[in-house]
Order: sequence, then C-alpha cells, then structure tokens
Amino acid sequence: MKFHLLFFAAAAVFAQTPQPNISHARFESRAFGGSLANQIRSDSPSWIGYAIQTTAGDRENCCWNGSSQCGCNLEGGASVQVSGARQTTPVQLEGSSTVSVLFRTDSGRVEKVRVYSLSCPLDAGGLPVVWITDVPAAASLTYLSGLVKTAASDHVADGAIMAIAQHSDAQADSVLEQLAASGQPKQIREKAVFWLGAARGSRGAATLKDILAHDADPEIRDKAVFALSISKQPEALQWLMQAAKSDSSPHVRSQALFWLAQKAGKQAEATIVNAIQNDPDTGVKERAVFALSQLPKGEAIPKLIEVARNQRNPEVRKRAFFWLGQSNDSRALAFIEQVLTQ
Repeated sequence: MKFHLLFFAAAAVFAQTPQPNISHARFESRAFGGSLANQIRSDSPSWIGYAIQTTAGDRENCCWNGSSQCGCNLEGGASVQVSGARQTTPVQLEGSSTVSVLFRTDSGRVEKVRVYSLSCPLDAGGLPVVWITDVPAAASLTYLSGLVKTAASDHVADGAIMAIAQHSDAQADSVLEQLAASGQPKQIREKAVFWLGAARGSRGAATLKDILAHDADPEIRDKAVFALSISKQPEALQWLMQAAKSDSSPHVRSQALFWLAQKAGKQAEATIVNAIQNDPDTGVKERAVFALSQLPKGEAIPKLIEVARNQRNPEVRKRAFFWLGQSNDSRALAFIEQVLTQ
C-alpha cells in the first residue's frame, strides 16, 4: 500500500511540473544546475527551454489561423495544426500564469529565442528538446540580460528582451530599465522602451515618463511616446499630453498628438486644440489638425470648421479644409460650399 501511495504522489508531482505541449521531439527533462549559460548549449541543432511565471495580461502566445489556435512549427514553415502533442500539464491551470522560454541552439550558440504559452501546440521537427525544471526567475533574468549583450544577431537580442518582459518577477523591471538607459546600443534601448509600455504596468509607465522628461535622444523619446500609447495605465494619458505640449522636438510633439487622438478621443481634445493654436511649429500644427480629424465626428467636425474659419496660418487652414473634405460629413460639405460661394 505504501508503494502505491508513493507512486501516485510522485506521479502527481510530475503532472504538476510545467512542461511544453510539444510533438515530434526527442524530449528530455533535466534539473536546473545553477548556471543556464552552461545548460543552454549544444553542439548540434536542439531546443532548450524552461518555464517562467509571467505578467498579468494576454498570455495566448501561440500561432493563430484567424480566430483558431493552430500549432507553431519551431523549425520554420507555415503554422500547422499539431496533433499528438506532448501535453503533461492541465491547460486551465498552467496556461493562465506560466509560459515557456525556448532557445534554439547549435554549435555552442543561441540562434533563436521564442516565448509560447505552455498550452500552445509546438512541433520540434524531430530535434532534441531539453526541458530544464525549476529555473529561478533571477537565474533566467541574469542569463537573458547577458544574452542581449552578447547575442550574435539582432533578432536573438530582440527575443531575449521580449522574454525578459514576460517575467512576473519585479527584477524584470530593473533589467529593462538598465537596457533602456543611455549608453546602451540604440536598437536595444528601443526594444526595451517598447516592452516597458507593453508589459510592465505602472512601473514601466513611470520609467517612460522619466525618459520623456530627461532623455536627450529625440528618437528614444519618440519610442517612449508610442510605448505610452499602448500602456494600459491611466496615467499614461497625462504624460502623453505633457509630451504633446512641451517636448523640445516638433516630431515628438507631433507623434504624441497623433497617439493621443487614437488613444484618448475627447479627453485629448483640449491638448490638440492647444497645439493648433499655440505650437510654434507649423508641422506640429498640421499634425494636430490631423489628430483632430481622428476624433469622433461629433467633436471633430465643429472643431475643424472653427480651425478652417479662424486659424491665421494658411497652411493649417488648408489642412483643416482637406480633412473636412475627406469626412463626407454634411456639415463639412455645407461649410465648404458656403466658403466657395462667398
């Protein structure tokens, strides 16, 4: 009886161990050995990976055919429906908070980094798959941040930064902040800035605010504006408005106005109108007119008519007339007809 109890207990522990939903693989499980740099290495093509606890939000990291999930082919080619996948964990439990981080390795180098939901069906194309169990978040983040800096290609670095951003551990914020800091290569900074907005919640948004306030590179501030536009934090809107009003770069102000119109609608109206009236740069004014045209027609048309009627800058007036004509709104067409017949 004791033997049977021990057997079922061991089986239950194994069933609860997060593992990928993978087929066509020579699968092997190994315990974490204290150094991912030593374990994520192979002389011939292989996939090596482990599970991490991930951030709140959309965790459906898989391949899709329209609205239907299909399998991902790790070795390339079209995504196909994978049958006979090796699913050893209950999807409803692990799929909600855990993802797999997978590395394609060959000749001692990492060639690809991929992140998938554990429930996502994967086809390894017959290659060996080594699954490392019980990897601490700190070890994962240390390895990935080192990989960003030593990666043989940009797409490996990009994949590593994306994987960093998926960690629920707060250390991921610090790692991304370091990668976004001045002194890092620009491409790494840009990717880190994106993921601060896309995946790191309130702390990520606060870091983007600081970048907008203090970073000397307008191209990085431009990326921070976009990252704030996709952030789900309510304070992101306020900081976009601030960038639209006061950033030293006309391009950054223009981009902030554009994303405000897409993100905030009527809430952004006052900031957009203020830019049309007061921004010293004609290009920013014209961009603000476009942003105005993106508001719901109930708010946009009267404001565009006001700009077309009263704006002193002729280029800005022309832009307002253009967007009124594009609207096909009866109020806009009546106003244009009135102007033409005067």
